[in-house]
Amino acid sequence: MKRTKIVITLGPATANKESIKALIERGVDVIRLNFSHGVHEEHRQNAQLIREVSQEIGKEIAILQDISGPKVRIGEVDGVLELQRGDIIQLSKTQHDNPRILSISYPEIIDLVNVGEKVYFADGTITSKVIAKEEEFLTLELQNDGKLTSKKGVNFPNTKLEISAITPKDEKDLIFGASLGVDLVALSFVQNKEDILKARALLQAHNSNPLLIAKIEMSNAIKNLEEIIAVSDGVMVARGDLGAEFGVTAVPRIQKRIIHLANQNNIPVITATQMLTSMIKSPYPTRAEVSDIANAVFDGTDAVMLSDETTVGEFPLLAVDVLRESVMDAEQDPEYGSEHLPSQRGDDAIAYSAVRLSNFLEDVDALIAFTASGFSAKSLAKFRPKKKIYAVTYSIETYRKLKLSWGVEPIGVFELSSPAKLILAAFDELQLQGLVRKDSKFIVTMGDIVGKKGSTNLIRVLDRDAIKTMHEGMGIPKHHSLWMPN
Repeated sequence: MKRTKIVITLGPATANKESIKALIERGVDVIRLNFSHGVHEEHRQNAQLIREVSQEIGKEIAILQDISGPKVRIGEVDGVLELQRGDIIQLSKTQHDNPRILSISYPEIIDLVNVGEKVYFADGTITSKVIAKEEEFLTLELQNDGKLTSKKGVNFPNTKLEISAITPKDEKDLIFGASLGVDLVALSFVQNKEDILKARALLQAHNSNPLLIAKIEMSNAIKNLEEIIAVSDGVMVARGDLGAEFGVTAVPRIQKRIIHLANQNNIPVITATQMLTSMIKSPYPTRAEVSDIANAVFDGTDAVMLSDETTVGEFPLLAVDVLRESVMDAEQDPEYGSEHLPSQRGDDAIAYSAVRLSNFLEDVDALIAFTASGFSAKSLAKFRPKKKIYAVTYSIETYRKLKLSWGVEPIGVFELSSPAKLILAAFDELQLQGLVRKDSKFIVTMGDIVGKKGSTNLIRVLDRDAIKTMHEGMGIPKHHSLWMPN
């Protein structure tokens, strides 16, 4: 069983029932809906299709809504604008007929930029420097050759951009996503913790509580990384814009820092962008791409993500196969995994102790966390145990959210009144699914108050004899209660 989760983006190449079914059966855990493209009705149909297919094949997965945020883009360009090193172009607050005077989607940014700062275009492939500033214009000198077409992105890595990560379009998209019941929301171009808190307040006002994933792609986000992580439910290493902001050579060390901090703070982290770009057009990956996937796994990422490979790529299913096989091969390395020290929280210490115990007892097959919110299962994952982690929950929302967490396989049961009944129901379900044997031994973490969030305070080692005794004592026949999310 792979530990690192797989996120894919739905698009024209995969937005159909047959492809979604094949993707889930190939090990996809989360499907991303990119709200930078498409209209609401299209996203509604795709979300319904995902839920329908999941129910039909009996494999629940999570839906990730990725909102577009304040992506700064140039306006319309007539054809292709050929640029050479030393050329002069201008950014303007308004449209002009001169092809070398470009408008931008957020004209107020011109007031924030200073002479001497860098401006990048087209994911950092074109670099320029601000050499003059007027009320309506920025004058830029090109520092390399390149080509520009309409709507290409613009990055201002040296500029403090005082614009909210939640645009009016994003507010409408978030409210729409709440009506769909999405499980995860990725927030683009986050700069500080206030961006996360604003999105959370908006969603809570609409009775929605998805996991909020902060996309780390701006220089301000790196400056404020610790405060962002402290209020987020997860983060994404958005390597495309990170490369534009800091230069491509800085991305590997930034990736490692983001993943390390996320691991320490017990929130899932997704590594994204250009994982298998060659497979958009080719059925084969490059060696460098497979090495990149493996290194993200070794860094400690919870999940890896495909974008263009599964939206417009010619080989979306093959790309998922390569991603899965690359992940599983990396996870076979005997040195794979890292052990963080626990915090002062009691439940963190419980999880740490359970993982250490599972590593010490060689005949233990799995760790089982009984969880209402998912936190105790994620706590186990933080310490990267060698044994499998099963998260038992009666909440369908928690079940789906845990699809993003490293090594956690959620299992559903009916809500039951006592710890003993929960254990018996979970063990029966695990046997039916072929996940444990009759003679399996496993370690359980749970709370003595069933269903109460944050109440985990017990560690138990259970084997066949203990389960048999519990069955006889409770007078409950085996396989008495099974649950499938719907």
